[in-house]
Amino acid sequence: MNIEQLRADTPGVEQLIHLNNAGAALMPNRVIDVMTGHLQLEARLGGYEAAGQRAVELENVYSAIGRLINARPDEIAVIENATRAWDMAFYSLPLGPGDVVLTSTTEYAGNYIPYLQLKKLRGIEIRIIPNDEHGQVSLSALQEMLDDDHVALVSLPVIATNGGPVQPIEEIGALARAAGVVFLLDACQGVGQMPIDVQKIGCHLLAATSRKYLRGPRGMGFLYVEKSLSQSLEPVFLDLHAASLLTPDTFEVRADARRFENWECNVAAKLGLGAAVDYALAQGIEPMWQRIQQVAGYLRSQLADAPGVTPQDLGSIKSGIVTFTRQGSSAAQVQQWLAGQDKRINVTTSTFRSTLLDMQQRGLQEVSRASVHAYNTEAEIDTMIEALVRMPRG
Repeated sequence: MNIEQLRADTPGVEQLIHLNNAGAALMPNRVIDVMTGHLQLEARLGGYEAAGQRAVELENVYSAIGRLINARPDEIAVIENATRAWDMAFYSLPLGPGDVVLTSTTEYAGNYIPYLQLKKLRGIEIRIIPNDEHGQVSLSALQEMLDDDHVALVSLPVIATNGGPVQPIEEIGALARAAGVVFLLDACQGVGQMPIDVQKIGCHLLAATSRKYLRGPRGMGFLYVEKSLSQSLEPVFLDLHAASLLTPDTFEVRADARRFENWECNVAAKLGLGAAVDYALAQGIEPMWQRIQQVAGYLRSQLADAPGVTPQDLGSIKSGIVTFTRQGSSAAQVQQWLAGQDKRINVTTSTFRSTLLDMQQRGLQEVSRASVHAYNTEAEIDTMIEALVRMPRG
């Protein structure tokens, strides 16, 4: 990849070392220009009128996302964030008493809480797929669990928010398909970082965000729903965008995945998402993934040699999310030290509250998380390590 061009496209790298891309990556100029340009158009013309002038570009957002994940444009819904996109998919599934949901130890608490809610409200059951020796989903255990006819859903993240392995999602999808079980994939940390092809994965549903590795704006996400499934699901919420009122007593839900959307949206952010997808596709997702793994591997090797630092990542395939602990220091202290005025290095803290099952299983309360992107450099990693080594104990 042309790293110099990536950095030239990213104004934020001139001000700081940004290693919180799993939280929100730095937007490229192309995204910033599209969004600010639309806001200026709204200011001159009015919101509805400006959106009308961008009708073609707004439609192109669906085509761009379709190219990104190898889906049809009518299988894409653009929703205000990935959490709501995931919720719209999950709560619309006809899960009932005795139905079993299979998930991983790396499941995000924001997804696990809805499982518990439907356990209370509808009587579903939650089962955890054991890990293999690498810390990722055991495919043999999953296959055995899928033999139970009560299993109705496999739902898990491709990469956990606290690092961990890249799950073998293509193999998981194949097993779920063979068993006739719906597969819901949380791809928030995967889309924009690694190749995601819903045809190869075989997932029926996929939720993703704009702000992480895709480098789009906050407050925007999308949902993929396989066409055959989409037409059989009635969303838990409907409005005049998702459905049409036919008579005082009848309505009709629209045929495509946009039945999961609602009328009002942040048009500038939606256009920004489209620009981010176009930018990622222009760079190439596979080269991006290779570069991210290269930089992350370098960071892990340097952390392993740093005094008092313990890397905490598992998995036979690791991502750009690098986690570690430092003896004598809390993760919050590490974050504050690296963000100090003379250093301006962004990392963050991941606590047991976000990935409870995994952290409890490994006896961890928190980890420091440094998540790299393709525009990060080895020199930036060296600067971070030097700062970490200089950090006082306690």
